Amino acid sequence: MKTILIGLLFTCLACGQPTNKSEKVNLDKIKNQTVKKAIEALQNADETAWFSLFTEDAQLYDDGNRKNFKSFFKKAIGHERFTSIDKIENNSLLIYGEFHSDLWGNFQTYFKFEINEEGKIKRLDIGQADY
Repeated sequence: MKTILIGLLFTCLACGQPTNKSEKVNLDKIKNQTVKKAIEALQNADETAWFSLFTEDAQLYDDGNRKNFKSFFKKAIGHERFTSIDKIENNSLLIYGEFHSDLWGNFQTYFKFEINEEGKIKRLDIGQADY
């Protein structure tokens, strides 16, 4: 049994998949508190916290294609997360990093946030990045 468990561990390590789904990503460099809370909610699979940060009519664009914000993230929360934050620009409104999706695997991504006067996120652009 011990041999099987060690073999499974090495298999996970070899394919590049994190062995701990709740692996913590350092968010300290994200200075915009709304964006930081949104990324924390995504990382923690906290659907309630995530949706509370967005306007009722929030817009989502995935690689330039408009998507239904609520249905997209109802499916994504708990199945997608950053594995690292690599670059932060535009006063923390643009985040680049390594990303894991249970459906699509691992890739580099960006999240670009637009925040209204009340401090709610009104638009989110996401997509694959090459940096």
